[in-house]
Amino acid sequence: MSRIGYDLARARLMSAEEAAQKIQDGDRVGFSGFTGAGYPKAVPGALAEQMRAAHEAGKPFTIASYTGASTAPEHDGALAAVDGISMRMPYQSDPVMRGKINAGVSEYSDVHLSHSGPQVRHGFWGNLDAAVIEVARVNSDGTVLPSSSIGNNNVYLEKADKIILEVNSWQSEDLEGMHDVYSMKTPPHNVPIPITSAGDRIGSKYFDIDWDRVVAVVETDAPDRNSPFKPLDQDSKTIAEHLLDFLGNEVKQGRLPKDLLPMQSGVGNIANAVLVGLNEGPFERLTSYTEVIQDGMVDMIDSGKLLVASATAFSLSPDAAHMMNEKASFYRDHIVLRPQEISNNPEVIRRLGVIACNGMIEADIYGNVNSTHIMGSKMQNGIGGSGDFTRNAYISVFVSPSLAKNGDISAIVPMVSHHDHTEHDVQVIITEQGLADLRGLSPKQRAKVVIENCAHPDFRDQLWEYVTRAEAVANSEHTPHDLSQAHSWHRRFLETGSMKQS
Repeated sequence: MSRIGYDLARARLMSAEEAAQKIQDGDRVGFSGFTGAGYPKAVPGALAEQMRAAHEAGKPFTIASYTGASTAPEHDGALAAVDGISMRMPYQSDPVMRGKINAGVSEYSDVHLSHSGPQVRHGFWGNLDAAVIEVARVNSDGTVLPSSSIGNNNVYLEKADKIILEVNSWQSEDLEGMHDVYSMKTPPHNVPIPITSAGDRIGSKYFDIDWDRVVAVVETDAPDRNSPFKPLDQDSKTIAEHLLDFLGNEVKQGRLPKDLLPMQSGVGNIANAVLVGLNEGPFERLTSYTEVIQDGMVDMIDSGKLLVASATAFSLSPDAAHMMNEKASFYRDHIVLRPQEISNNPEVIRRLGVIACNGMIEADIYGNVNSTHIMGSKMQNGIGGSGDFTRNAYISVFVSPSLAKNGDISAIVPMVSHHDHTEHDVQVIITEQGLADLRGLSPKQRAKVVIENCAHPDFRDQLWEYVTRAEAVANSEHTPHDLSQAHSWHRRFLETGSMKQS
């Protein structure tokens, strides 16, 4: 049975190939999609084939591609493989896309997720020529039911000259009621966002569409593509245990209520291990105000540990995504999906007192964190929402194993090779070695607890050697650095394949 119940939508029904022809060389295009959920399944591939044909004929054909966050191989990967993306923002994780960025083929702007939609609305990224948005249904009154992510869709639908809708019948219609579409405005017309608890609903269940700008409707039936989570390794379990012990002590000290405060969890195996630990731990009646719903949160809802989770998208394994579709009528009473300008909004994060937990690539001895770049220059994925939450959290936590590359890389270094989160915003660092609570400490005091608690023993002596030398040659005793050696570990790895001293 067709999901298209509106006469104008049926009149504009066409193939993905025909719809892709509505996009031209040089267009700025806003695509749906966030962490492999709710991205368009057909038009990007058809567009990539048209780009390939144009390039083979010696004609230019590239676009600027804006999304909510990461998408999938049939979207980012397909367009990047044909050198079809001139500019990408705000976040990506596809290996083909990443390769094109690091090779200089595609430009990339790494933008805080809460900033990306408003910046498009304000015109900072130029005119938005087209939007390609996946939805679950077109209602008889012309409103549309969002699919498994909202991301920046509300902004792209608001601003695009041309709108292409993909109506995906794989997405459950029982998602209806899960979404909460609320849009900000352009200053000075914004008002306080009226959210005072994680489960508050303040907007609409649907997107309102200007059908005068809809140029194509495409029907699809294809699943979101996400990889299964890896089996939990011992490091991930240990890191989760350290965090849970810390939260328990915060409750004991009276700094957290017994049911904690709303939790935010970054994407990945360690984050999911934390959720597993929370599900097995002593805390009850929990809430989450975050950006993605992961497998562990679904398990916590099932167990009754998690009452409500607010996010902008799913990031589920295939099995969990199938279960979400099967039981969406149950989960919609416990999950709220919002635009990312709301799910990641600093005002709301600060008001609710969110406990933020995000992954990192490396931290330095003074508490600065790099979460985006390998060896200073090579982009990994992007800052995502980690900055939105870290800067504004009640407690901000960063987690990582202490070693990488079979022990040749230390996650704790003298100075990070790229700064994403400064010492002013990072409160807690955790590795499998232990936890460093940096609150209330000076830089030199932070260095001591980071080295003693978080660094791997294989690198601890090297770090103390650096501190001793830095204190001898630095021009200040406040934050001692030996600038001639601050990045010597990274240089050594690039030259020899290991940060270890020979």
